[in-house]
Amino acid sequence: MDQCDPWWLARGLVAVLLLGWSTPGVAAAPEPTQAGVEESGASPSFSKGAVPFLTKHCYACHGNGKTKGDLTLDADRDERAVEKNRKVWENVLEMIRAGEMPPKNRPRPTPEETEVALLAIDGVLNKLDCSQPRNVGRVTLRRLNRVEYNNTIRDLVGIDFKPAADFPNDDVGYGFDNIGDVLSLSPLLFEKYLTAAESILGQAIVTDNTPKPTKSQLGGIRATEDAGGEKRGFGRFLHSIGSFRAQSYFDEGDYTLKVSVFGHQVGDQPVRAVIRINGEDIDEFDVPGDRAEPTRIERKVRIKTGTKTIAVTFLNPYTDPKNSDSDTNRRLLFLRGIEMDGPYNPPPQVFPETHQRIMTHQVGLAPRDAAHEIVSRFAARAFRRPVQPGEVDQLMKLYDKGEAEGERFEDCVRLVLEAVLVWPDFLYRVELDPRDAQAGSSYPVSEFELASRLSYFLWSSMPDETLLSLAGAGRLRGELDHQLQRMLKDPKAVAFVENFSGQWLTIRKLAYVAPDAKEFPEFDDELRAAMYRETELFFESILREDRSILDFLDADYSFVNERLAKHYGMSGVEGKEFRRVKLPANRGGILTHASILTLTSNPTRTSPVKRGKWVLDQLLNLPPPPPPPDVPEFPEAKRLTGSLRKVMEMHREQPICASCHKRMDPIGFAFENYDATGAWRDKDGAFLIDPSGELPGGQSFQGPAELKTILRGKKELFSRCLAEKMLTYALGRGLEYYDKCAVDKILEALNQNGDRFSVLMAEVVKSEPFQMRTATGEEP
Repeated sequence: MDQCDPWWLARGLVAVLLLGWSTPGVAAAPEPTQAGVEESGASPSFSKGAVPFLTKHCYACHGNGKTKGDLTLDADRDERAVEKNRKVWENVLEMIRAGEMPPKNRPRPTPEETEVALLAIDGVLNKLDCSQPRNVGRVTLRRLNRVEYNNTIRDLVGIDFKPAADFPNDDVGYGFDNIGDVLSLSPLLFEKYLTAAESILGQAIVTDNTPKPTKSQLGGIRATEDAGGEKRGFGRFLHSIGSFRAQSYFDEGDYTLKVSVFGHQVGDQPVRAVIRINGEDIDEFDVPGDRAEPTRIERKVRIKTGTKTIAVTFLNPYTDPKNSDSDTNRRLLFLRGIEMDGPYNPPPQVFPETHQRIMTHQVGLAPRDAAHEIVSRFAARAFRRPVQPGEVDQLMKLYDKGEAEGERFEDCVRLVLEAVLVWPDFLYRVELDPRDAQAGSSYPVSEFELASRLSYFLWSSMPDETLLSLAGAGRLRGELDHQLQRMLKDPKAVAFVENFSGQWLTIRKLAYVAPDAKEFPEFDDELRAAMYRETELFFESILREDRSILDFLDADYSFVNERLAKHYGMSGVEGKEFRRVKLPANRGGILTHASILTLTSNPTRTSPVKRGKWVLDQLLNLPPPPPPPDVPEFPEAKRLTGSLRKVMEMHREQPICASCHKRMDPIGFAFENYDATGAWRDKDGAFLIDPSGELPGGQSFQGPAELKTILRGKKELFSRCLAEKMLTYALGRGLEYYDKCAVDKILEALNQNGDRFSVLMAEVVKSEPFQMRTATGEEP
């Protein structure tokens, strides 16, 4: 349901009276002179306010036995009947409000007739007694969106590599990407989940790869060039100073080095050799043996991990000068082989923190019992609640299957945990009705469900150990104020700044805005990033400093670096670092941020329509309807034949354009001194800029400063808008008419506490829709 319908219409009509703006299809409220409005400010009854309108304009097609479009209206002639057919009448309300009923080929009702009918229908649909128990709403089973998935994996596993980067984009509802109704699960996305789970745990869990001792004959032995040879039947030999060398990779540990050599003895000394590892002497020894009885040398060595060179070097070559027979006159060193046994006593394997976080278990447990402990702990954190024995038993079947197939312990556990990461209770924020809950009754959500509501609201991630411990002890509700303060001080609260402000203020769209390079050559990605960062830092300052929410409208400070300061025409700011600055008189509040002004412009020119619509949408929650399909095309800047204001005045003369543009355009023209990238200007081409305007109710202004004064003077509209937006984001659902009581209570607290941002957040968290849920009566 659109947030302006149905009870939002009542608030919209209040706005008409406060600001003098007309709602689409509804003229600015005249003095109540119509029959059915019995006293000023009172809603007309359905029989006196709506039935006459319906009789005159609707029953010809939807009454008196006619059911055009399978719609009959004349059977519902009193309030009780309308309440029973709420969905039908909500649609009727929207059709009348949008000007689609009666159709264009029928006589048109006067604005006064339309207003009275709308007030009468709205009065029935949105009749609430906030002192009585009422529907607090329920959230559709909500899938984690991409941001929430990344953050939850980071906090669950300890890996921050954003595995959801290649997931399909999340759909958006009510302006936010965490709305349960639109977060579907496609086959493609589920395939992505499977791949991500395997990748995540493949990085987090290290398989035990402690090397097993082996006996290895080293191959690839080479002799020093020109120092050796080979003799048939005897093998390789050295006749001059040189070495036999072999290279191999070794894991750290103790080894037994075995060298088998013999010599051809000539002269008074026996053959002598030395064993070296990477040039370091291990042992020097005589080789008295001959071919029949080779000398075997065994030495214990400790080797560090890496590639090593094992060398057996001949130390005392000799040639008998009295013997001229080259086969017998030289002392020779023969090598039979080099063998390495090991490694023994390898160092304990050092596991990464992610592995230790997941795989730690009690010492001395049998493998399956250890796996059961690991899986139970991991699943409880992943599901954000205690797990039931049956759930763990079901998961352990995967472990048993892997073990039966001879898989390693770590691989078996990894398989189970991959299943946890594609389990519905991980991918979705599951909230179940108590078994004894009656349909339509409202009940407090469990403490664990409250912990998740709180953490995903403030952190876009899972609850931490503190929240889960408090929930397990049944103490979270009693410590909400303290936990809210703690969580907002946590670095993870940057997620709230990025995700709420980025979507409420729509600055996420700045990434896709492309001002024309010829018209605005100074615009580049560096300036775009600076614009974005300014708005984030400004939002964060209001949050961290607990300022009034009204500072969003006209604060006299902001945050700039050198690049953005030059864009704003400010001096004295150098470097890439952002710093807080006092703004010049022509700037103040988010409405003059270059981010907002750029994303509400066209590539070649400003757009008063987009800027005005942005204010109505994001700051007042009074969005105009979509433009009709046959609206005439508006010319781009290069085809304008007069000032933009003049051309738009001509555009507004067309009846199908006038009703919406008279609300949007005056607001947008207040910011015409800012070009399509938010830089200040006095002229638009050859035309002097006139930022003045007059709202339909007669209030005039001479530029953005005076318009902001008008907006701040009507703070109830802005406060209600921000409260509605934040409650929508916190709940993950659109607001309904029955949420009006909760919003009113938030506004009352704001009004009594200086409109401080902390009060807004605390009241959202304490509100009935956030704390409670309405049961369906269906079996969980």
